Amino acid sequence: MVRSDGKLTHDIFPGEKGPQDACGVFGVWAPGEDVAKLAYYGLYALQHRGQESAGIATSSGDRISVYKDMGLVSQVFDETVLNTLQGHVAVGHCRYSTTGGSHWANAQPTLGATPHGTVALAHNGNLTNSAELYDQLIDKSGFPSRGEMAQGNTTDTALITALLAEHPHNSLEDAAMHLLPKLTGSFCLSFMDETTLYAARDPQGIRPLVLGRLERGWVVASETAALDIVGASLVREIEPGEFIAVDENGLRTRQFAEPKRAGCVFEYVYLARPDTTINGRSVYESRVEMGRQLAREHAVEADLVMPTPESGTPAAIGYAEAAGIPFGHGLVKNSYVGRTFIQPSDTIRQLGIRLKLNPLRSIVAGKKLIVVDDSIVRGNTQRALVRMLREAGAAEIHIRISSPPIKWPCFYGIDFASRAELIANGLAVEDIRASLGADSLGYISQEGMVEATKQPREILCTACFSGTYPTPLPEADKLGKAVLEAPGSSAPSAKHHELNETEPQTPATQENSA
Repeated sequence: MVRSDGKLTHDIFPGEKGPQDACGVFGVWAPGEDVAKLAYYGLYALQHRGQESAGIATSSGDRISVYKDMGLVSQVFDETVLNTLQGHVAVGHCRYSTTGGSHWANAQPTLGATPHGTVALAHNGNLTNSAELYDQLIDKSGFPSRGEMAQGNTTDTALITALLAEHPHNSLEDAAMHLLPKLTGSFCLSFMDETTLYAARDPQGIRPLVLGRLERGWVVASETAALDIVGASLVREIEPGEFIAVDENGLRTRQFAEPKRAGCVFEYVYLARPDTTINGRSVYESRVEMGRQLAREHAVEADLVMPTPESGTPAAIGYAEAAGIPFGHGLVKNSYVGRTFIQPSDTIRQLGIRLKLNPLRSIVAGKKLIVVDDSIVRGNTQRALVRMLREAGAAEIHIRISSPPIKWPCFYGIDFASRAELIANGLAVEDIRASLGADSLGYISQEGMVEATKQPREILCTACFSGTYPTPLPEADKLGKAVLEAPGSSAPSAKHHELNETEPQTPATQENSA
C-alpha cells in the first residue's frame, strides 16, 4: 500500500527547514490495562515532537514484542496491530532524526538481548559523546555481531542499547546505573525489560520528562499533555540525573548523577505543546507573556496584530493585549499540506508558501500589520510571507519574533540549520529586516524571553541564542547526524520484532507481520 511520507510540513523552499522537534517518549506499567492503546494515545499526544517514524514495545512477562514503521502514529498503528501487542508494560516513541538518518532501521524502540533478558529502549534527546562511546564499545567487544547496530541502526539510541546489552552486571538496573553517568548530552529514556518499566533523565534535564499515576499503574512521558490524554494524574517531573524503575514491588528511584539543571528554553518558545506544563510553568502562558514583553520592547503603530499560524498565535495574543491593538487572523493555513508525497511541479513550487498559507485579502488590504512568529532560521519563510502580504495589499508589515536571534546550532535534540545557514549569524537585525523586505523587525531580548518562562536563568539552556552550552562538546567531526553512519550498512525492512528471556544471546527474530 502506498503511504504518505509521514511529514506534517513540506520543505516548500529548496533547502529550507525550520526548527525540527525533538522526539517523544512514553512508558506505562499497568497490569490489567490495555497498555498498547495507552501508549498509542500517549504518542498521539506527542506527535508534534517527531513525525518520521513511530513504534511501541510491550511485554506480558516472558516476551517483548516491538512494532514500528515510518510515518505518523495514526499511519503506523491500527486496531489489528495494537491487538497483537499484549502485556502489562509498554514503551513508545515517535521520532525526528538527530543522530542517524531517517529510515526504518533507525526507528524506535530499539531491541537488545542482554545476559538477563531483553531491553526495549526509547530515547528523546541527543548524545554529544556518541563517537567516544562507540569507540569504547568497539574496543571492548568489536563491532556488534547482533542487535540493531549489526542490522544497520546508526542512532545513539541503538548505541545505548548495545552498551546495556554488553553489560556484565547482575541486572539491567545495575547496568543502567553504571552506564548512565557516562552519557553526555541530552537524554530522556523510557525503557523496559520483560517485567519492569525504567526511565532516566540527563543531569541537566535538557528535555522534559514527567511521571504520572494511573489507578492501576504508572506512566512516564515527554510532556504533561500525554498524561492528560490517557487519564493519568501528574505526580511530578522526573528529576535531572534521576533513574526510576516500576515493577510489581512498586516504584523506586535512584540518583545516578548530581543535578545541574539546564532545561531547554526553546521548549517554552516552540517545541512543547501549549497545553503542557514544564517545571510548574504553563507553556501557553509563557508564550503569551513573551508576546506581551515583545510589545513592550518593540512597540509600533499598527491596525492589526496577526500570527504566523499556529506557532505564533499565543505570542500574538499577548502582543495585541499589551499593545492595545486588535488581534486577528490574516492568514489561512492548509492543515493537509504534507499528508501526500506527491511533489509539487516547478510551477506550483514557484507559489512557495501558498501551499501552506494564504492571505485573507479583505483583512490585510490597506492595513498596517504586525506579524508575530516564534523564530527565524534562514528567513526564507518570512521573506515569502512579506511578499505575499504586500501582494494582498498590506500597507506596512512589521515582523515581531518571540525569541532572540538564533545564532548557534543545537546539539541536544533540535535540528536547526548549520551555523553558516542561520541568517542571524552573519547579519545585524537591520540587515535581516532589509533581507526580509519588512518595514521593521524586532526580536524579544534574551532577558525578556527568560523572564516570561518564570524560570531562573541559571537553570535554563539558551545555547542556540547565547552560544553557551551546558555540557562540554567534542570536536566538530565527532558531532552531527552521521557520526555513527557506516558506509555500506544495510537496513532491514521488517517491522515486527520479538525477543524473550529464553533467547538472550540471539539477534532479534524478524517477522513480516504487516
